[in-house]
Amino acid sequence: MSAQKLKLLSFSGNTRILHLSWMAFFISFLVWFNHAPLLISIQHTFGLTDQQIKTILILNVALTIPARIVVGMLVDKYGPRITFPLLLGISSFICFFFALADSFEQLAVARFMIGFVGAGFVIGIRMISEWYPAKQVGLASGIYGGLGNFGAAGAAISLPAVALLFGGDDGWRYAVASTGVIALVYAFIYYHAVSDTPKGSTYFKPKKSGGLEVTSKGDLFFYLFMNIPMYAALAVLTWKLSPTGVNLLSAGTVQAIYIGLFVFYFYQAYHIYQVNKDLFVKAIPEIHRYKFKQVAVLDLAYMVAFGSELAVVSMLPLFFYTTFEISAVQAGLLGSGFAFMNLISRPTGGLLSDRFGRKAALSFCIAGLAVGYYVMSQITSEWPIALAVLASMGCAFFVNAGCGAVFAVVPLIQRRLTGQIAGMAGAYGNIGALIFLTILSLVATQTFFLVISATAIVTLIAVQFMDEPKGQMAEILPDGTVQMIDVN
Repeated sequence: MSAQKLKLLSFSGNTRILHLSWMAFFISFLVWFNHAPLLISIQHTFGLTDQQIKTILILNVALTIPARIVVGMLVDKYGPRITFPLLLGISSFICFFFALADSFEQLAVARFMIGFVGAGFVIGIRMISEWYPAKQVGLASGIYGGLGNFGAAGAAISLPAVALLFGGDDGWRYAVASTGVIALVYAFIYYHAVSDTPKGSTYFKPKKSGGLEVTSKGDLFFYLFMNIPMYAALAVLTWKLSPTGVNLLSAGTVQAIYIGLFVFYFYQAYHIYQVNKDLFVKAIPEIHRYKFKQVAVLDLAYMVAFGSELAVVSMLPLFFYTTFEISAVQAGLLGSGFAFMNLISRPTGGLLSDRFGRKAALSFCIAGLAVGYYVMSQITSEWPIALAVLASMGCAFFVNAGCGAVFAVVPLIQRRLTGQIAGMAGAYGNIGALIFLTILSLVATQTFFLVISATAIVTLIAVQFMDEPKGQMAEILPDGTVQMIDVN
């Protein structure tokens, strides 16, 4: 499968949907990471400590964990045409709130809330799966993800210049606010420009809402187990904000959050049981079954790939700034190289998956990721800056190609559940980011990179348990007839 067959220079049919969707995703990332290249200015404005800066980085990815699960359910039920504009519109106002903040507490709350926009990726994945066949979905998803993720690099490249253009101590505020305006305008454009499916196609929806449908009792318990890390990650965040951390939350509030997380897990577990209770009455026909282990492996792979990407994109400009004693603008530009690789490597990961097999491509990317982070752990101030940037971009190739390889598989598990499966994998990406950034706040940067490398090795072993997608998946049309959809 080649990019030429996707007619990328066209703006009609499914290519039009691809371009409109990656732009929506690009804007969501532009908003999500509008703080990263401006952190030095923000730190000077508020006199923030290094620990407060690291707290803001962690908060930025926290809400995306539950948001991707919720948005995955919403997009499966209501469709991308409604869900994407709603997400962009809400996020624009949160963006304005961050730009107007006048204390660390307000910055922290706004940054936590802005994590909501990070769920945008899930919406586009469902849209792409509706408009592209299995033999093209890997490359199409990779192009969507690569160009969309470039929003982080777009922020790093453009926003320092926008801040300088407005000038003064409030330059960063105008730069942040400008991204909110862009998101609000594009929300209206997207709603009026797309449709959920090609004309005459059916938009398959889950039979029930409130949790992912699984197809065996063993998978139900596996699913419940895989939900635990989401709450554990939020508990880690709460600890980080407690009096023993940065003291942003009182001891009483922390205890209340711990209890709330415990209660909410069992509340969610009850709804998951309600969605899947028929499993205890009758077996699911073989034609409608899928293996939840496929979802679990993709969750872990995305945790180490996208999780590390989020963490490194957030800290890399500051790492270059402190390691090589260069200017803030130079550090932002050099750090943007990591996200810049999305343009090439996400589509490459999807293309490798389409051509050489889903499992082989994912294994290759995760192995390269492990080596790449080990090399980055060796970077010191004695390195030539060019070599350090080259090492980071080489690592970024495998990181982002791994993301592309993961989402080349997601649409091939169960069509009507694509949003929820993408949401769960996406949530694990943010779990990884939160955990890795928390580790960064506790250890040296070199150790931080080594931890990611070791996690990648464990994930590589897990990938070997994934089955290669093949044959067909079955979906039921509104009239009750069964439609078979090719997955290879």
